[in-house]
Amino acid sequence: MRQRGAETQAEGEAGPVGAQPLLMVPRRPGYGTMGKPIKLLANCFQVEIPKIDVYLYEVDIKPDKCPRRVNREVVDSMVQHFKVTIFGDRRPVYDGKRSLYTANPLPVATTGVDLDVTLPGEGGKDRPFKVSIKFVSRVSWHLLHEVLTGRTLPEPLELDKPISTNPVHAVDVVLRHLPSMKYTPVGRSFFSAPEGYDHPLGGGREVWFGFHQSVRPAMWKMMLNIDVWLTCNITLASGVQHSYGQVCILCYANHSSFSLFKAESFFQLY
Repeated sequence: MRQRGAETQAEGEAGPVGAQPLLMVPRRPGYGTMGKPIKLLANCFQVEIPKIDVYLYEVDIKPDKCPRRVNREVVDSMVQHFKVTIFGDRRPVYDGKRSLYTANPLPVATTGVDLDVTLPGEGGKDRPFKVSIKFVSRVSWHLLHEVLTGRTLPEPLELDKPISTNPVHAVDVVLRHLPSMKYTPVGRSFFSAPEGYDHPLGGGREVWFGFHQSVRPAMWKMMLNIDVWLTCNITLASGVQHSYGQVCILCYANHSSFSLFKAESFFQLY
């Protein structure tokens, strides 16, 4: 197993560096020398990036087209179930789609490994999944430090790609992993259900508070930008009550007792 991991590591080192950018942006000639310096309070926090290499793996879950929440549950169950044989003390981070990062290489063959994972389903019926893990590349955070200090040109960052070897994408996945497991992710934002407060909007809708975070390179460092966000969420109980009231009013207006009976039978399921 260790020999195979070494072969995988050698493959990652021999990968292409990437094409040179078409546009060469001129360097800044200097800094301001006139005026009065002031202090600004910004919603940005410095992120210390260790000078290490992380290992990128491609994850394929079958059946596919599952929500990210289900994919995260599958990967979390996989890590716990195969802790002794594969993952050990490693704490992989997962983006909910195809990318999984580890700080140390996994003891799997260069061709990948197929694993069977089971999640508990409704009514006591288990849900089987097949997970394939395959090594893609080593991602250098050393290179990220070179870019931040201006000694290397940055690669184009495409966060929408299924598999990205850009080191900034790896940092973004690391910082989003824990919030994605703890809160409700919506796009690139995170929200939590209201506890101890109630902000109904009517019609079965309520306000959820959350935050939006993004990783951005700044002068000589990486910064984590955090913004406070609000969203509108439809709760099941209040949403059903609101819809049931609308259906009853509509049936009463049409003088249809049979339609009202069918509506009552449907909403009793909830």
